[in-house]
Amino acid sequence: MTSCRFDTAPPERSDWSVPDHDHVVFAERRSRYAVCLFVINEAERLHRQLAKMRAVDHGLDVVIADGGSTDGSTDPGRLAAAGVRTLLVKRGPGRLSAQMRMGLAWCLDEGYDGVVVMDGNDKDDPEALPRFVAALDRGVDHVQGSRYVPGGRAINTPLVRHLAVTLVHAPLVSLAAGRRYTDTTNGFRGYSRRLLTDPRVAPFRDAFSGYELHYYLAIRAARLGLGVAEIPVTRAYPAHGGVPTKIKGLRGNTLILKTLARACLGSYDPPAARAA
Repeated sequence: MTSCRFDTAPPERSDWSVPDHDHVVFAERRSRYAVCLFVINEAERLHRQLAKMRAVDHGLDVVIADGGSTDGSTDPGRLAAAGVRTLLVKRGPGRLSAQMRMGLAWCLDEGYDGVVVMDGNDKDDPEALPRFVAALDRGVDHVQGSRYVPGGRAINTPLVRHLAVTLVHAPLVSLAAGRRYTDTTNGFRGYSRRLLTDPRVAPFRDAFSGYELHYYLAIRAARLGLGVAEIPVTRAYPAHGGVPTKIKGLRGNTLILKTLARACLGSYDPPAARAA
C-alpha cells in the first residue's frame, strides 16, 4: 500500500484545482474505465453496495472518494478485501463537487479513458454498470442514469423528490441544455476522458465545491454538442426509516435551487466562455 498527499494538482495538471487529499492504493490498474464511489459516513450501506458490485461482471476498477468519514466504513483493510483498488480521502475544503474533482482527477492521472460515478449509499443497482461501459465504448461523453426511461425503475422514491425531479429539476436542466433529460438529480453517471479534459468544460475549478458539478456537466456537455445519452438504472430508497441523503431541511433544498439556477444560467461556464 502507498499513501501520499498533494497540496496542489500534480505538475502535469498544474492548471487544475484538486483538493488536498491522501490516497492508498491496494492494486494495480486493470481496466479501461474506473467506477468511483462518493462516500461520507455511509456505514454498512457502502459495504452492501460493494458486495452487490462484486456480483456483477462489470470489469471496472473500483475507486472510493471519501469526504472524510469517521464511522470506520472506509477502513483500508475492509476496502481491500472488498476488491477496491484505491481509497482517496479528501483533506481540503468542499463537499460533493470537491470529492468529484479529487476522484476524477486521480482517475485521469491514472490513464483511465472514462469514469462511471455512483453514490456509495446503496441506492443504485450496480447491474447497470455494463450499460455505462457500453455507452462509453460507443463514444458517449456524458452518460446519465435514469430511473424514468424505459427499463429504469424507481423504487420507494419519496413523493416530494419525485415531483421535484420531474416537475422542476429535470425540465429546467433540459431547457438549459437544449436536450431532454429525465432524471437530473441521479448521481449514477458516466464521463468520458474527452469531456473531462475539454478546456471548454474545465471541471477542475474551485467554483465546484458543493453540488454544482453534476448539474453543470449535464448542461455543458449537451450545449457543446458532445455525446449525451440516458440509460436505464434502478434507484431504490429504503421502504422504512430515514432517506439516505446529505441534502436536508429548508436550507439544504434552498441551496440546491440556487445552485440549479446558477447552472442553468451558465454561471459556472469557464470565464473565457462567459466573456465570448
